[in-house]
Amino acid sequence: MTDAPPRDRQFVQSLERGLSVIRALSAAEPQTLSEVARVTGLTRAASRRFLLTLEQLGYVHLDGTRFSLTPRVLELGYAYLSSLTLPEVATPHLERLVEEIHESSSVSVLDGGDVVYVARVPTRRIMHVAISVGTRFPAYATSMGRVLLAGLEPVALDAALAATELRALTPETIHDEGALRAELARVRDQGWAIVDQELEAGLRSVAAPIHDRAGTVVAAINVSAHATRTGVEDVRTTLLPPLLATAAAIERDLAAGR
Repeated sequence: MTDAPPRDRQFVQSLERGLSVIRALSAAEPQTLSEVARVTGLTRAASRRFLLTLEQLGYVHLDGTRFSLTPRVLELGYAYLSSLTLPEVATPHLERLVEEIHESSSVSVLDGGDVVYVARVPTRRIMHVAISVGTRFPAYATSMGRVLLAGLEPVALDAALAATELRALTPETIHDEGALRAELARVRDQGWAIVDQELEAGLRSVAAPIHDRAGTVVAAINVSAHATRTGVEDVRTTLLPPLLATAAAIERDLAAGR
């Protein structure tokens, strides 16, 4: 067992040992009494008492001679997850995604006709405008904005577009309302959006929605790449699958905590 924190009169050693037993059972395969004792450094007798106590409480399942955790152990993390905000939930997932694909990733929410960045993990600067938490861009010209707009109810979408001046930010920008609505319908159907140099020349991005427990789109996650380095098909085949997996992981954490 690893060294315990400095002991004082307030330190409850039995709690520490019980938690070490739970950690020992986090392995993929069920553990025997001897294996738990070896991993925790406890005696077989002590390990047995903790395991049987956890079994009676419903946190451990005994099958013959092997012990495993039950789904009830998820309750132990519920209070923590329920206290987290969207950026706190999303950021660890963004970090893992960026480490995997070596491209920047962000999460944003919709505010009127703009997307507002609420979490970001960069790799290198690929835009002329520096992006940080709080940065705003027009939703219609961004991949995250497209999935957020596509997730709106018709009345809300009408209001958002009515309040937005559609301008050609680059020669590629969709700035005709009819064409934009058609694109949003396609995004809604396929569940993701790719924007190719519509916000800034040389920038490609792909985004996916993040849903709450009720299935409502509450945020969007994207990956951005430089057009000279990553083609549109590369975005679709290489960046989109891990992006969708990350969005699903964030949704699972939000559902567990809210």
